[in-house]
Amino acid sequence: MTQAEALTIPAHIHGYPEIVFGGYLAGLLAAEAGGDTVRVDFRRAVMVGTPIRLSSPAGGRAAFTATDDTLLVEATPSVLTLDPRPTPSWTAAKSAVELALSGDRTVTDCYGCGLGCAPGRGLRLFPSELPGTRMMAAAWTPDAGLADETGELPPEIVWSALDCPGGRAAFVFSEMGSGAFTAALTATQLRPMYAGADYISHAWVIARDGRKHTVGVALSTADGELCALSEALWIEPRQG
Repeated sequence: MTQAEALTIPAHIHGYPEIVFGGYLAGLLAAEAGGDTVRVDFRRAVMVGTPIRLSSPAGGRAAFTATDDTLLVEATPSVLTLDPRPTPSWTAAKSAVELALSGDRTVTDCYGCGLGCAPGRGLRLFPSELPGTRMMAAAWTPDAGLADETGELPPEIVWSALDCPGGRAAFVFSEMGSGAFTAALTATQLRPMYAGADYISHAWVIARDGRKHTVGVALSTADGELCALSEALWIEPRQG
């Protein structure tokens, strides 16, 4: 993308209905902001099918704005001091997926965890609780439809995979209320990730302060080598 280039996010890339999946937007901006670690702040909801503009001012900052120049999302270079929790085994992560798929799913079309998404049209990343750990985990083998022409997962896919599992962890372990959303996402990618390769996702709660929930998410190879790491702030809507 170039400075002030306009784009429209396709309708299937959503979390809540009609709202663009936050991790996807964050990954697009992170690629423009540069730097090893980037923080993305979500200022307003971005609707699917609505034109938005990219701008990349000096200093590594990148932003999405509405066509009337209203700031929607911005990214800046940052640091991440988070220590990831130990990666679960591939066997445990596969068991977590089996547990996630064994019950009724109330959300089936979320770009991150929707079972109704066709391969390549969603991540199909299905985290569930690992007994006795207070972590969510999932085994994940990305579909080729998510990768670029070389087979590598682009930043918007990696950042998407670093978003949704943290929300699941907060809902399960931090009693986060319905309607909560990602307010900020800080992440770093340590090594390339590829379609067809096996990965382990795990997520945990770091802290809670009223309506604010801080979570961590890690992506690792099936052998436990860390690929990407994020810390996110989720916020519950005000009551009433």
